[in-house]
Order: sequence, then C-alpha cells, then structure tokens
Amino acid sequence: MTTSPEYRRRLVIMVKEPRPGRVKTRLGRDIGMVDAAWWYRHQCRALIRQLRDPQWQLVLAVALDTQTLQSRFWPPDLARVPQSTGDLGQRMSRIFNQMPKGPVLIIGSDIPTVRKPNITRAFSALGSSDAVFGPATDGGYWLVGMKSVQPCPPSALENVRWSNNHALADSIASLPGKRIALVDQLSDVDTAVDLARFRRDENVMTW
Repeated sequence: MTTSPEYRRRLVIMVKEPRPGRVKTRLGRDIGMVDAAWWYRHQCRALIRQLRDPQWQLVLAVALDTQTLQSRFWPPDLARVPQSTGDLGQRMSRIFNQMPKGPVLIIGSDIPTVRKPNITRAFSALGSSDAVFGPATDGGYWLVGMKSVQPCPPSALENVRWSNNHALADSIASLPGKRIALVDQLSDVDTAVDLARFRRDENVMTW
C-alpha cells in the first residue's frame, strides 16, 4: 500500500547559516568563532548527507536572523521553512504547524552521532505514541516528534526551562494526556570539551 503524500513521514532539521559569531557561540568562546562556524558548516553538510533517505522527506527549518532562507549553502533540492521568532519551543511548535498532517520529527543540527537507525526508531515509536523525544545527556533532548500535527497542541513546549537539565521533563509535562515515547540518548556539541570527546570517538565522522 502506498502512503499518500500528505501523510508522508517528514524529518525536519533546524539549521542556521554557518557564519562566525552567529552559530555555536558557546563553542566559539572556547575555540574561536571562525573555527566554530567551520565545524558547524561541515557538521551540517555531513548530517544532511547522512540522513537523506526515501523513507522520509527531509526539510530544513532555517533560522531567519541571518536572512538565509534562500542561501546557496543549503542543497537546492531540499524543502525549506522559516523558524520564525520566539524561544525554542515556540519555533518548534510553529514548525510542526507548517507541516502537513502525519508523523513529523524535528532535530537539531549539532549532533554528530545521529544516524538513520536513530531516526527510524523514532518514527517507529510514533506508531504507538502521540509524541517521541530523544533525550540528550545534559537533560535536554536532540529530537522531538509528533504523530499527527496541525495544529500542534496549544500547550505544547510552553513554559520549558531551556538550556538546562529540566528541558526534557518540562517538555513532556507540556503534553498532558499524550502517550510519550523515549528513544536513543545522544549528545550535541556545545563546548570544546564536547568536541574533543566526539573527536576521540572512532565512530564519529571526521573531516
């Protein structure tokens, strides 16, 4: 049986154009803004290449603080939507609401170890759950997904204490009555310590 286009799986990657001082500023304070932007540029390209798959449509949610929705940095064949304004929860809720009905996952762009099997498991978890989260080692999360959006529940991802170890628990609490699944725990790169740890991992792609 062929899945209708409006119910196709969609994987959204939140991205920024890799300009020094505009991306990975915490990492930039450790290693320099130019080097941090260079790392992020190659990380984005590697991630997009890794996650292309006919099982889902890949969509880029582009931050507009640098007016980059039409940037030539992004592959021209990929759909793009704006992130708009607000905190992370507000931006992700708007992204969900821009997608057609059907299973949607949103991930960040700074997780070097994410691979297709991680994404496949998250989509599979939505078969028996309303929402899915991929926990991060710092108490946040690298992935959030919903089975059928449009509109996103009004309370979704509101009153979340971002950038600390309460982010995951607060986000789950913002979805009362929903069946929640948790999948693989991964880590992002925010500091030089994080970057060094990933570079020591022989399973992480190097450039």
